[in-house]
Amino acid sequence: MEFTSILESSGGNKAGFVVPDAVVDGLGGGKRPKVAVTVAGYTYRSSIARMGERYMVGMSIDRRAEAGVTVGDTYDVDIVLDDAPREVDLPPDLAAALDAVPAAKEFWQTLSHSKQQWHVLQVTGAKKPETRAKRVETSVSMLAEGRAR
Repeated sequence: MEFTSILESSGGNKAGFVVPDAVVDGLGGGKRPKVAVTVAGYTYRSSIARMGERYMVGMSIDRRAEAGVTVGDTYDVDIVLDDAPREVDLPPDLAAALDAVPAAKEFWQTLSHSKQQWHVLQVTGAKKPETRAKRVETSVSMLAEGRAR
């Protein structure tokens, strides 16, 4: 479904598009549908969420750079329901650490895609090997305790 929307800032590095109610209803995926979004020829996967009185779909700073879009400009947006499985690519060090702690791995498998992705980004975002190792340890410890974040 296509519509035109301004890429709005929502504070800090956060930005997104207001999605008309009619688009959300027309997708048929409920009130928080998983979607594939195409803007300026760039496609990414996301979810539509209710923010106050309106629906929005976010666009990260990295995605904005890849798409070449700017906050404050108006774009044609194409959104389709995305029912393909969402899987996270586990870095080998995090995968090995999860394998070593069955309780952490079991809890990991119950997490949503976004919560799994959060842990992966914590690990892969580390610049130093020591920091990365500490983040792997922290994530596995949290997961073993049944905490997602």
